[in-house]
Amino acid sequence: MSDEKIIDGKAIAAALREEIAEDVKKKVTVGLAVILVGDDPASHVYVNNKIKACKAAGINSIERRLPENATKHEVLDVITSLNNHPDIHGILLQLPLPKNLADEQEKLVQSINPSKDVDGLTQANAGKLFLGLDDGLVPCTPQGSLRLIKSVQEDITGMHAVVIGRSNLFGKPMAQLLLQENCTVTIAHSRTKNLAEVCKTADILVAAVGRPKMVQADWVKDGAIVIDVGINRLPPEQEGGKSKLCGDVDFDAVKDIASAITPVPGGVGPMTIACLLANTVKAAQNK
Repeated sequence: MSDEKIIDGKAIAAALREEIAEDVKKKVTVGLAVILVGDDPASHVYVNNKIKACKAAGINSIERRLPENATKHEVLDVITSLNNHPDIHGILLQLPLPKNLADEQEKLVQSINPSKDVDGLTQANAGKLFLGLDDGLVPCTPQGSLRLIKSVQEDITGMHAVVIGRSNLFGKPMAQLLLQENCTVTIAHSRTKNLAEVCKTADILVAAVGRPKMVQADWVKDGAIVIDVGINRLPPEQEGGKSKLCGDVDFDAVKDIASAITPVPGGVGPMTIACLLANTVKAAQNK
């Protein structure tokens, strides 16, 4: 497989971050606040990466850490103070929250001022996306995935896109973005009949199901653009004693069928953080 077929998320994200840094120079201040509740190691890594990316782009970032046993009201107080902070343009509540706050997660997300909701998860921003309004903040991973698709083919009008996954975090917003690009969109999921056959009809196939290597070669139409959103860690026994990351697509099986495909890691992942920065700048510009 030629390197041209592999969509280099790292390089595209780096170019986007350079554009963002130039935009930031035109503003007096751009500020992002990240709220981290608990001690989940993966969340700490994600937050550290986001803060480093902010610094490199010239965005002021602050971190608000709360203990594992923090109450809903304690988290809400932090969100409220940041909603009212004039120099904070974006607020990110790192998910998932600890188990004791799981039932309150949606309420806490919805308490973020929509104009500062850089994850694009509030009802107001979801509604703007549904209505096709361009002043809302769009979830970062779908936004990044669309940028990767359009790096391969700018005009995707009339193409059939299949999105595997119907979550509010990714599947539904991804479908809306593709509709806005004049694609014909099918949302598939675990209860879709003849799932492999549905996927085989896609000119653009986006997989976000959380099942390692679920999408096989016979699921993919010859020449399709394949975007793999999954991040799964294979048990060591499956990889010669070493733990290894893989996506929802069997990359080795699909790479010679697709016209373009994202790798895992190094595909969609870097775009998510780059689009978080882009949303923060957009929030500052909207203000």
